[in-house]
Amino acid sequence: MIAKPKGTNDLYGKEAKIWKYVEEVIDSVMEKYHYNYMRTPIFEASELFHRGIGEATDIVTKETYDFKDRGDRKMTLRPEGTAGIVRSFIEHKMYGDSLPVKVYYNGTMYRYERPQAGRERELTQFGMEVLGSNDPLSDAEIISVAVNIYKMLGLKNIKVELNSLGDKESRDNYREALVNYFKPQLKDLCEDCNERITKNPLRILDCKIDAEKDIMKNAPTTIEYLNEESQKRFNQVKEYLDILEVEYEVNPKIVRGLDYYNHTVFEIKVDTEGVSNLALGGGGRYNGLVKQLDGPDTACIGFATGLDRVIMALQAQNVKVPIKDYLDCFIMYVNEEEKKYAIYLSQELRMAGFICDTEYTERGLKAQFKQADRLNSKYLIILNSEDLNNGQLKIKNNKTKEEELIEVEYLIYYLDEHLTEQDSFQIDDLMQESCHCDDCCSDDHE
Repeated sequence: MIAKPKGTNDLYGKEAKIWKYVEEVIDSVMEKYHYNYMRTPIFEASELFHRGIGEATDIVTKETYDFKDRGDRKMTLRPEGTAGIVRSFIEHKMYGDSLPVKVYYNGTMYRYERPQAGRERELTQFGMEVLGSNDPLSDAEIISVAVNIYKMLGLKNIKVELNSLGDKESRDNYREALVNYFKPQLKDLCEDCNERITKNPLRILDCKIDAEKDIMKNAPTTIEYLNEESQKRFNQVKEYLDILEVEYEVNPKIVRGLDYYNHTVFEIKVDTEGVSNLALGGGGRYNGLVKQLDGPDTACIGFATGLDRVIMALQAQNVKVPIKDYLDCFIMYVNEEEKKYAIYLSQELRMAGFICDTEYTERGLKAQFKQADRLNSKYLIILNSEDLNNGQLKIKNNKTKEEELIEVEYLIYYLDEHLTEQDSFQIDDLMQESCHCDDCCSDDHE
């Protein structure tokens, strides 16, 4: 048997419906904030990621899927979404349009790393980018959008951790301070950190091997090296977050794992049962990346979250996701004449907006009843040749087991009326389940 590759997953059934629901919520929020959907290629020229993400990052040095195509060109499966968005922004000269350009993406990324819970080699990532605005409001807004998406999905205990890397002057000063701090202690650091000290000292702070050592905990922080202008900008971001009622805490240890960040950087985490500080996503400002990739000098900020992590958090917090795991009706038949009518009727009901299915494997009526139960069908339409000749059919409420013989021409009206009533009862039941306060559940509550 051929098995799926390590670090990948098949998505189907109820789990697939949960994913689709999450994506629908994202699409809805993005529309409200006027972000337009953008799709970029799954593979791009390797140079894009080497120049954009940075030669010294773990993603480029250890995790990218690189290959040569039949034209002997070096290609890479995209490990993240921002570089491709920037490439498209430059190639299609979007900087000539009305700025800022606000876009979002939702697609698969590929990183060769050790698979574990919430971290796969093929991952699905949602991200959003604002290209062409240096206003601190853009920083605050993109953080608030991310938080609002998580809240709309039902997640609780959301934490925003915020930091600033400052402008080029501030970052250069900080880089020098890190080099001076770590150089005398290189013998106590891992091999990777010894290489990072010359290529990009900030990456040392992302080290998983030495993370718990005192040398890391006592390292200089970015906040200490912000110049006056960068500090002022950071204060504005925090002020706007306060206006947007986004709770946050400043964590000067956050530097993010990619080379293109400056000024605002942030991570968003949640506390779940069994896992505290589960990282959902993060992002930051990257004002130099467009120019670095041969475009005009353009200020940008972005955010990305792994949907695998989001689904894991929803499951850990036992969030009830309102997916449609049911049929409105299941059409049953026995003979060929009834089957032909079932084909016609299922088409009519689907075009009228109902979730409908019928029998495809020539099972008997008893087995069809079991199939309808497995598919969680609200109503059963039981066809009978004699009834059909009289312009009638039998319909059964699969919950109450009540049956009625109705006119065929009345079926759509019947379903429309009764399904609406049933949905109303379900909403009332859900409200009662979710309500735990004594006041609204008292005897005189209306």
